[in-house]
Amino acid sequence: MRSRKNIKTLTEFIIERQSEYPHAKGALTRLLNDIATAAKIVNREINSAGLVDIFGYVGKENVQGEAQKKLDVYANEQFIAALQAGAECCAIASEENEKVISFKNEFSELGKYVIAIDPLDGSSNIEANVSIGTIFSIYRRKSEIGGGTLDDLLQPGVNLVAAGYVIYGSSTMLVFTTGKGVNGFTLDPTVGIFCLSHPDMKYPEVSNIYSINEGNYIYFPEGVKKYIKFCQEDDPETLRPYTSRYIGSLVADFHRNLIKGGIFIYPGTKQHPTGKLRLLYECNPVAFIAEQAGGKATDGFNRIMSIQPESLHQRAPLFVGPKKMVEKAEELMRDFSAF
Repeated sequence: MRSRKNIKTLTEFIIERQSEYPHAKGALTRLLNDIATAAKIVNREINSAGLVDIFGYVGKENVQGEAQKKLDVYANEQFIAALQAGAECCAIASEENEKVISFKNEFSELGKYVIAIDPLDGSSNIEANVSIGTIFSIYRRKSEIGGGTLDDLLQPGVNLVAAGYVIYGSSTMLVFTTGKGVNGFTLDPTVGIFCLSHPDMKYPEVSNIYSINEGNYIYFPEGVKKYIKFCQEDDPETLRPYTSRYIGSLVADFHRNLIKGGIFIYPGTKQHPTGKLRLLYECNPVAFIAEQAGGKATDGFNRIMSIQPESLHQRAPLFVGPKKMVEKAEELMRDFSAF
């Protein structure tokens, strides 16, 4: 039986760490709690997805040209509503909306932060009951008054105040960083509270997993093909051949690799030279988490968090995982960069 004295809730944890970000004065605490609240609502709907009419498509496409599913729309609405009501956020960039959503009511327009979010990552896996997630990144606004603007969102990852993800799987977890390490909180469904379950998360020192959609192999740059072959070589001293694991949900693949040790690669291809993952609300947040967990994240050549975004839905290739694995992939990319 669990003792209450051994449980630390998300709110308790953030309040204890308040000295690490004194500029927030409680605002960041409330903002993270707003995200957690929306995540719990989305989690409830996901867990009952087979029992209610939430499967399927809505008959529309989002700005990415992807068919929107009912749960995509529902998750987007819940996070927007929670963040607007919380009044700590003055604007949102969402995968599901073409333009910045600027909050201009008398409370929200005073918010110190802007958020870039993918409300439901991996939604193509919903009907298959595969883990899906939410990814978010939090920046301090640059503008001084009024609702947030596009310029407030177009900041490189090095300016991040916090970033995290929620994974809806066999258990529901919220994992985030404020630049002082990575901590994971598991939702206790009996009381509806996120509790600290994975303190100070780090990539394992020994890693032997690689995650990539090998179905696109013929379209990969030569450097990526060379890296895959490197992973498949027989070399017991370096634990090769590595194990191939690919789910097709960024949150699920990244989370597994963070726990068990492994590299995730979503490279550019001949059809999509800049990749398909979005810089602001997919690559930057997982890069921030990876670096705080002792890992590395690049586009194959450059640090992800140093890239200056030029548009809201800008895409970037992503190589993220333990440093040695990413650096080996970078080495081969430099030597064999052509398609």
